Parts: sequence; structure tokens; C-alpha cells
Amino acid sequence: MSKSLSDFNNSTVAVDAMGGDKGPEVVVEAVVEAQKYYGGKYIIVGDQKVLEPLLNKFGAASNKDIKFLHAKDVVTMDDSPVEAVREKTDSSLVVAARTVRAKKADALVSPGNTGAVLAAGTLILGRIHGLERPGIAIPMPTATGYSVLIDAGANVDSKAIHLLNFAVMGSIYAQTIINIPSPRIGLLSIGEEESKGNELTRESFPLFDKTFKEKTEYGKFIGNVEGRDIANGKCDVIVCDGFTGNVVLKFGEGLAFTIIDIMKQRLLANPLRRVATLILKRAFVEFKKKIDYTEYGGAPLLGVRSPCIICHGSSNKKALRNALRVALLSIDQNICGKIQDFVKCS
Repeated sequence: MSKSLSDFNNSTVAVDAMGGDKGPEVVVEAVVEAQKYYGGKYIIVGDQKVLEPLLNKFGAASNKDIKFLHAKDVVTMDDSPVEAVREKTDSSLVVAARTVRAKKADALVSPGNTGAVLAAGTLILGRIHGLERPGIAIPMPTATGYSVLIDAGANVDSKAIHLLNFAVMGSIYAQTIINIPSPRIGLLSIGEEESKGNELTRESFPLFDKTFKEKTEYGKFIGNVEGRDIANGKCDVIVCDGFTGNVVLKFGEGLAFTIIDIMKQRLLANPLRRVATLILKRAFVEFKKKIDYTEYGGAPLLGVRSPCIICHGSSNKKALRNALRVALLSIDQNICGKIQDFVKCS
């Protein structure tokens, strides 16, 4: 979805600068680049003594659209998520989330502890009224483009109504961010037949079938899909519980890196193959870009009252910059409002 700089000038993103594995420098640099490329306003939250020199380093100290907000504490990757959010009230993550809740910013982006960002989104931003569970949505590369996997880890145990809500939220995300006008929605199971699967998928199937026949604006339910369908482009939104979704996500990440490593080993095995590698270099670059998570940056936590983008802890500048872009798009397209509209009508 193409947007000019002016489209985002009234949007403000609060950024947790201290929680990521790579430290605040990469976060500040990503914010400076995002403001240059996409526009928008940013509040970088973290230790003032650390952030001020970095803003100077990247020439942003006088940029009126980039401000910092002091927070002396940090939620670490080893902290208990819920306890950290409740007890570390002056941490960069909690202060950033409270900034959004106070309407001083419109969205939250954090590369910190995933569980803590989930807790901050749920406890501080708050769930959309009428939704019991938020879900993490992940863009997945396919043979034909991209699909959305939801839930990718927010909920280990789910009910049929939770999966239905995930499906609608994933469909709204697919429509507004990935530009899929009428998403095909599939329920991840172990067989295509309605009778296949566990108790959860069998209970969910008729609920999906009935709902999407009545609410066609949210897409088309195509039935059960199997694991092999995740990558072949058969559907645009793949719905499952968070336990299953996280296993799928981690397996996909590992498989992608393994394929790249195997290709490198085989293609560099002898001089003739090295020549062929030079000829096919562009194709390999395109392939790597297609499966590179930094292209989409972060995973939205859907179902909370304001856009909340969870970044990988080891996110680099490119990943963080793209996460900020997704945050701006989520604000601009009013994703949370569209989810709220569905809940009100259901």
C-alpha cells in the first residue's frame, strides 16, 4: 500500500528503545530513517542519558517530529512478562504503552520481551470491548504472495469463538496491510474434511461456515487447510490456536535459513557451480528477500485498542523501520476501529 509522507504526519508512534537485543542505537537510527522515508511523529522511550547522544549522532536532536521520553528501567528478556509489566512501572516498555493509553501516541512498537509486550498490550492498552483474546498475526511468504497466520503465539489454549475472532482480525489485516480485497480464510487442521481435526477445529468449522456466509465483507471461508497449504497460496488467512501457530512459525523460520545454507553449500561446491551462481544471483537475491522477516518488520497484536507491533528481539534497522511503517499504516487504516465494528455487529 503506497502512501506519501504527508499521509502519516498526524500519526504518532511510541517506541520502546531499550528492550531489544541490539540496544537502543539501532532503534534510534530506524526511527530517524522512518521519519525521513514515511513521515509521522515518534516518541522514543528510554534512558535520557543514552538517547540524547544517539539523537545527536543521527542528526535528529532538532527534529520536532522525534522526541524522547525518559524511562530509567528496562524489561529484560529474562523477566517474567506479567510481573515485569506490573512491577517495572518506569520501564521503557510500560512508559511507552502508557503514553499510547493516554492518547499522547497512537501506536506502540517494541523489540522487547514478546510476552511482556503482549502483557502490556492486554493490560495497559486494553482489549477491544467484547473480545476475550488478542491474537498475534504473522505475514507468511507463499508461492503466490503473502498470507497471514493467526494466532502465532498469544494464546496456548483457545475456544472456537476465539478462532473465529482471529479469523476476522486476520482478514482485516490482510485487506488493509497486504491489499487482499476478499481474503480466503482457512482453518488449519489435519485434513480437509469437516470431520477431521481435534475437538477445537471440529467445533470451529460450522461457526466459521455460518459467520462468513453472513458476513461476506470479511472474506470467504474455504474450509480446513493442511500444513502443506500454508506455503502454496491456497488461502490468505490461516487460523489456528497460538500453540500450533508458534510451532508453524518457528519451523518456517528454521526451514528458510536451512534452505539458504544448503543452497550456499551446494552452489559453492565447485568452480562451475560458482559461475552458475553469478548468472542466477538476481534470482537468489529475490528469493532471500521474499522469505526475509525484516521486510515486514514486526507482528501486530490484533484485538487491543491501539496498534501494537511486536518486533523480533534481534531486529535490525531494516526490520524496525518496516515495523514502524506497519504501525503507521495500522493507524491510517484504523485497523482497531474496524475490528471494533465487527465485534459490535456480532
